Amino acid sequence: FEEYPFWHTLLTQCGFEVVLSSESDYGRYEKTVHQVMSDNICFPAKLAHAHVQELIDSGVDRVFMPFVVYERSRGEQNSYNCPVVTGYSQVIKSVQTTDTPIDSPSFTFKDEKALYRQCRTYLMGLGVEEKRIKRAFVEALMALDTYEHEVVAVNRRIYEDAIRRGRPVILLAGRPYHSDPLIQHRLSDVAASLGANVITEDIARDLDVPMGETHILAQWSFPNRIVRAAKWAVEQPVNVLFMQITSFGCGPDAFFLDEIGRFLSRHGKALTLIKVDDVNNVGSLKLRIRSALQSQATHQRPLQSFGQLPLYGEHLRDVTSDSFQRSLPPPHRGGGQEGVRPFITTKRFDHPDRRRKVLIPFFTPFLSPLLPSLFGLAGYDVEVLPVSDSASDEWGIKYANNEVCYPATLVIGDIVKAFKENGHSPSETAVAMSQTGGQCRASNYVPLIKSTLVQMGLSEVPVISFDLSGALRNDQPGFTIPWAKVIRVAVATVLCSDAIAKMYYSTVVRETVQGEAARLRDYYLHLLNEAIAQNRPDHLYELTGKAAHDFNAVCTTKECHAVGIVGEILLKFHPYAQRGVTDWLVGRGFEVLPPLMTDFFLESFVNRKARREAQFAKAGVGDLLRHWAYGYIKQQMARVDTLCAPFRYYRPFHDIFAMADEAAHVINLNTQFGEGWLLPAEVIAAVRSGATHVVSLQPFGCIANHIVCRGVENKLKRYLPQLNLLSLDFDNSVSEVNVVNRLLLFVEELEKIND
Repeated sequence: FEEYPFWHTLLTQCGFEVVLSSESDYGRYEKTVHQVMSDNICFPAKLAHAHVQELIDSGVDRVFMPFVVYERSRGEQNSYNCPVVTGYSQVIKSVQTTDTPIDSPSFTFKDEKALYRQCRTYLMGLGVEEKRIKRAFVEALMALDTYEHEVVAVNRRIYEDAIRRGRPVILLAGRPYHSDPLIQHRLSDVAASLGANVITEDIARDLDVPMGETHILAQWSFPNRIVRAAKWAVEQPVNVLFMQITSFGCGPDAFFLDEIGRFLSRHGKALTLIKVDDVNNVGSLKLRIRSALQSQATHQRPLQSFGQLPLYGEHLRDVTSDSFQRSLPPPHRGGGQEGVRPFITTKRFDHPDRRRKVLIPFFTPFLSPLLPSLFGLAGYDVEVLPVSDSASDEWGIKYANNEVCYPATLVIGDIVKAFKENGHSPSETAVAMSQTGGQCRASNYVPLIKSTLVQMGLSEVPVISFDLSGALRNDQPGFTIPWAKVIRVAVATVLCSDAIAKMYYSTVVRETVQGEAARLRDYYLHLLNEAIAQNRPDHLYELTGKAAHDFNAVCTTKECHAVGIVGEILLKFHPYAQRGVTDWLVGRGFEVLPPLMTDFFLESFVNRKARREAQFAKAGVGDLLRHWAYGYIKQQMARVDTLCAPFRYYRPFHDIFAMADEAAHVINLNTQFGEGWLLPAEVIAAVRSGATHVVSLQPFGCIANHIVCRGVENKLKRYLPQLNLLSLDFDNSVSEVNVVNRLLLFVEELEKIND
């Protein structure tokens, strides 16, 4: 919707005839709904199949569905698209059976120079001369600018009209695709018919509105705009009603809605939430809007006189200028300035806070027990919280939106339980959580933890973000990692714990005496812990080599069918989150090919290369350091492989770049949200290692896995015809009976072979 002026101008000026699909139609949607790979994905994504199919049926030469990672930046933390918006072309290409090319080159609107390079690469590939591309690109940017200024101007005129006439205003905030009449069920028409002037979040698109005073990581472009609009709305008279339209299954909104509601409430306004999907129930929507307007009218004060505000239309580029902002009337908050409640957040982690005990949620049975020793080397007293349980579920649901992904529910629940049940002192503890800063919702766990602690009255507890990228703007001056001191032992910790995991799962189904594999696992994890505490990386490798001999000694020669485990990073490691799926498979006699932390960390080296090749980034001095780091890690991987060779069932580490080369057959390597391209790469690697059956574990409603697992399942099976892939969704209410039944059907074929 937003970028069509850009693409239409660019392609037209380059000599192409642009054919646009028709307005959304429910009948066409029903004809293609069978192509949808995930029932709980949002309706706008489901609807895309109908639009693409219509274009194919119309006989176009190519379908253009760009892979846009970044929108234009407005100075926030980042300007990502939602992963579904970015990557849904991957799903379309996996399920649409057509000879018509579906083009999905990668683009960024965050950097105009990079955008030009990407456009040039794509268009020259279609035979367009560079001189023509340059001219077309300039005109396309002008068309986009004009559209953006026009949409602000239209909103301003509608708003000013309401002020003059004393009419209520509904600021209907949403995504650009919520302009689609079918998606929003003509909600804006309903509001207008009830006597309100309707504007959108675009009215605050370019105003200098600060993004503070919320527990939100401002990383997604369109949610950022909604937050900015909410902050604009609280400065307006009481007759401005903030209403947000959201699609069922919208991942980012699960993290934003509660926080936007709290922000509005602090300023004397309320959030009216309208959730829509493919069910057309206009009656209930109309009732909700009418109730909101009547409630608003009950509390409305006489309007301030706004004087003569200029109307904008002729000089569109002045709409968002400094002079325009100066022409706005003085702020008048709905609840009155005196009624605004202050924003409270958690204490920042300062240098004196290094004395605090740092609580970290449990993650994996093989790495989590080693983290206290590893962080101890860096000068921190770390305690890994116990494995999650049903109480974690209950606490998490109480303090977090019930539509956040399940790992977030467990993380919040574990932290709440630590203070509510396990007696940790708020004045003596801090909480730490990893944060990647990528497109996935997981980057929002840190602000979600802060919000939860504030709700609990524990704002004195600092929250530490463990961010390896260094790109996030976290105010935590007391937290530093002495990498020169710990890097060698950190690498050894990850590699050796992965090696122990691989040998354990190969041994536990072949052990001569029951319990020997678990005994060796615990024994060597204990020894690794001691070696880490002493900062002896070479000793970690020696211990892993000894473990190979010991595991081999308690292992009988036996052929076992292998089953691979992939999925969302917490679920595939965490025994409670996955309801013991891994142990269930072991109990049935299957050799589990476990997920590895090594692959997760090495993925970043491929990501950087893919981003350079797609012209998102340029080569720099940092690439030399990355090249050296990868070379060092690769040497240590080979070292572990050699030391573990005496274990007869040992499988060496995979080469991450070879995994990426295979994954590129089924997915764009710039798919770097959630598990990204690594998940299908792990599926392929498992099959190459002899596991025709692979289980993918994901949270219910995981926006990333909609794309990188279920979304490309057809393509995976075309690439690997022998693959049997089972996707299992988990949340706090998952039926364990249903999980077991699906697993029984999944392994039935293998058990028949065993018999």
